Amino acid sequence: MSPEVIFPIQLILGYAAWLPCVMAYGLPRLESMDRAAAQRAIATLHSFRFFGLVFVLPGVVGANLPGGFAQFAAYADFATGLLALLAVLTFKARRLFWFFVVAFNVVGAADILIDYYHAIRLGLPAMAGQFGAAYAIPVVYVPLLMITHGVAFYLLMRPSPSAAWSLAGNTTP
Repeated sequence: MSPEVIFPIQLILGYAAWLPCVMAYGLPRLESMDRAAAQRAIATLHSFRFFGLVFVLPGVVGANLPGGFAQFAAYADFATGLLALLAVLTFKARRLFWFFVVAFNVVGAADILIDYYHAIRLGLPAMAGQFGAAYAIPVVYVPLLMITHGVAFYLLMRPSPSAAWSLAGNTTP
């Protein structure tokens, strides 16, 4: 099989493997947690996105990995990781925490979607070998990150239990 076929298959299978795992084990646990604690857990996972800087590290990735992909992916991942880390660190300062939770999810999801756009536009699947040692990032790690962004947005959009009780006319759950 050619790289143009292997890379997308592996990317799709990354989603196919992570989605049932997150839905069966991660989401029920996150839904049972306090809203802020659930977002902190997701932020902790995303705080490792500094690892995306590997895309601009010579010797780890191939010299022919397109700069139009590598630069944006590396620095947007880095920014997302810093925002997620700031969310973790400001957990007790709730207004700041929620700001950073929204920020890292918006920046992080946009990063992945734009990376997909760049990858398609630049024909990255044909040169997937240029990922070198970082090959596992797009096919194993990125699907988990995108799925957890979806979970984070889902949890952010869900009405809080206290809001539901207030709407029902009760003051305490």
